[in-house]
Amino acid sequence: MISSAAPREATRLSELSPQQWKSGVAAWLGWLFDGLELHLYTLVAAPFVMQLLATTDAANPAIKEKSAYIQAAFLAGWALGGAFFGRLGDLLGRSRALSLTVLTYALCTGLCAASQTWWQLMVFRFLAALGIGGEWAVGASLLTETWPRAWRPWLAAILQTGVNIGVLSGAVFVGTLATRMPAGSERYVFLIGVLPALLVFWIRSHVPEPEAWAKAEKSVDHQNPGALELFRGRVRSTTLLTTLVCALGLSAWWLYLFWQTQHLRQLLGDLHRPAATTTGLVSAAFFAFNFASVLGNFGAGWLAKKIGNRRAIALLFVGLGASIFGAYVVPREFAALAWGWLPVGGFFGGVFGLFTMYLPPLFPTLLRTTGAGFCYNIGRLAAAVAQVLFGVFAPVDNLRGALLWVSALAAAAAIASCWLPERTHENEAT
Repeated sequence: MISSAAPREATRLSELSPQQWKSGVAAWLGWLFDGLELHLYTLVAAPFVMQLLATTDAANPAIKEKSAYIQAAFLAGWALGGAFFGRLGDLLGRSRALSLTVLTYALCTGLCAASQTWWQLMVFRFLAALGIGGEWAVGASLLTETWPRAWRPWLAAILQTGVNIGVLSGAVFVGTLATRMPAGSERYVFLIGVLPALLVFWIRSHVPEPEAWAKAEKSVDHQNPGALELFRGRVRSTTLLTTLVCALGLSAWWLYLFWQTQHLRQLLGDLHRPAATTTGLVSAAFFAFNFASVLGNFGAGWLAKKIGNRRAIALLFVGLGASIFGAYVVPREFAALAWGWLPVGGFFGGVFGLFTMYLPPLFPTLLRTTGAGFCYNIGRLAAAVAQVLFGVFAPVDNLRGALLWVSALAAAAAIASCWLPERTHENEAT
């Protein structure tokens, strides 16, 4: 189904067309469910992996090691899914590819509940991540081609807020169940991941393909450019620079995001808090962290409107690195981290919202989801490697000291961001 009307440069919400509203709702809901499913594992990783390893010793090094492998497999799947479904988005259309991504991550997240070994959980998380990674590039390109250009910084904030609300929903869901579900039942939180499958039917019935994509396809007589065009001509430097920034930034973010949660668990474990109390407190801290991220999304959008995307991205990475360094440069208690330093880091995490609307227009229309998916998700592949290295080499009893080094990756991302392009290739088919 092809949209019949070109997107209008609306200045008010009342001026948006039905097609624009539908594409916006579809992308936002897709991102909300992304956020929910992204962090279900993060919140129950330690007890679930303990159960799968048949151990009751929370200090067992195998727990940290296997948790790192599972998280790394998830990030690797995210990267490969972004590249694969990103390519499908250019070949099949945005709406069709979006439906496939949602169906993939919904069904495979539900399958995580059936895991009987740690490697089965790793396989299911990898498969779910294929869909989650693909949804990012396809959904972002869908909005790039249907909504007004001047609204992009705020659209980026709203889309990223969908992820945060999904994460917050997961924190509330897990935190509420923590005091009610018996020990060893953490696996069942993954069943909520099946719900997004219902979204697929609505997308296929109501969300049209963008006219920009349809016109570009027609202009080349459906002979779409190959993926290798990302590494030729004017597009090559854009591909390499954005991939470098995404690799550095996402490695820092995912190491910080996953291991600070395990560090909080470690702190509470040293105080001999009951398992249910620990999960509840960690979920509450995660809620505070992501609420700050929601504010950071809009702060990042405001900053980008004032000084441009490139400068805003660099400045926010500086803030992220400084907040991580400040959190771990000295030993701190749970309360100081959970209610003080971590929300500051969450605020600067709003930088990743900017990439949503910034990356797709850097590439021609028929390379848009391919390019955005490749650059952002190869960054996640780098983060997967970093996750494994962290899990293998970080001292079991000194996650704080290991996390301190993560700030250096954020600083490197800030430096590399200074060379990011501002030029776009909009309205170019190839």
